[in-house]
Amino acid sequence: MRRRAPLALLLCGAVAGCGQSARGASVPPPTAPPVSAPAPAPSPAPTIGVPTPASGEPVPLGRVAGWRITTYYTALESLYHGKRKAVRGCARFHCSHGRTPLGSYPKDFLKVVQTEGSGRITEGPERGRYLNWSHSVGFWLDDTTRDSRGRPLRAWASAAADKSVLARGRRFAIVACGREGNGRPVEDEVCAAFRKARWTVTDLFRPGYGGENHADVYIGEEKGSRLAGSPFYTTLRGATLATS
Repeated sequence: MRRRAPLALLLCGAVAGCGQSARGASVPPPTAPPVSAPAPAPSPAPTIGVPTPASGEPVPLGRVAGWRITTYYTALESLYHGKRKAVRGCARFHCSHGRTPLGSYPKDFLKVVQTEGSGRITEGPERGRYLNWSHSVGFWLDDTTRDSRGRPLRAWASAAADKSVLARGRRFAIVACGREGNGRPVEDEVCAAFRKARWTVTDLFRPGYGGENHADVYIGEEKGSRLAGSPFYTTLRGATLATS
């Protein structure tokens, strides 16, 4: 699958990866109510610090139909069956580029962890824990996934962006999905799930990997099948974001 470079965080935390259009497995849908799509504005609204009108209607963020939304997730070791490879790193959180043996894992699992930022271990003495990775830390073992401030990632809620585009703590909704990265229409079920979710920017892209009008949203952990084959692991081009 054609991929862009992995997105590492500025601080030790989960790496934000991005998806390409794919089809297959499903993801548990978010539970927040949908937001009605706003009417196109005659001119772009500022990206950061847009107030909500008294009517309570969502206010577009940035340019209407001008956003690219990518997705990232947590891998599940049991779904991967490549040749096992020993890795070294940190045996605990708050450590950088350690050399402690962390166990052996399928190579294809490690590849996904280095792209998406985290994977849950399902075999061996570390079963139930997480193997996390970032450019600034390397591999480390942990009891959860992490955002860039050390808090657990929340499925269908955590997001990453350049701080110059969406400030940390900014809440937003995807009110229109645009089209998939390959130009195809977004499936109704897929778009409805993205529109129901309410996202908060908790991660920051590594400088040079985010870009203007780009947000990366976390869709959770793999379950019965690989999320790389899911319609939710996608790129939305020409999406519209609004305050939430």
